[in-house]
Amino acid sequence: MLAIGLTLVVAGLASASIGTARVGRHQARSAADLGALAGASEAIYGQLAVCDRAGRFVSANGGDMTLCVVDGLEVTVRAEVEVHPMPGLTRHATAKARAGPVYAVVD
Repeated sequence: MLAIGLTLVVAGLASASIGTARVGRHQARSAADLGALAGASEAIYGQLAVCDRAGRFVSANGGDMTLCVVDGLEVTVRAEVEVHPMPGLTRHATAKARAGPVYAVVD
């Protein structure tokens, strides 16, 4: 009986850890996406304005911006979110997003 109970507790902890990691990954994706979109709206003002605005959006969504690259009107942002899947265990979820104009292919 004790072994069955212990097995259920361990399975519950494992499931909670996986769920926490997935939430962290989604949070990092959202932060990167929103940061890139916000930065792209400022692309004509240069790298400083883009990265400042993108950084504000990333941090407002619970992330830390680790990369901001402006190439013409394209903006690439990488966000990192700290995840605690178990007590005493810290991991980092990262995501990268690009925003900018869509180029049409002419046949």
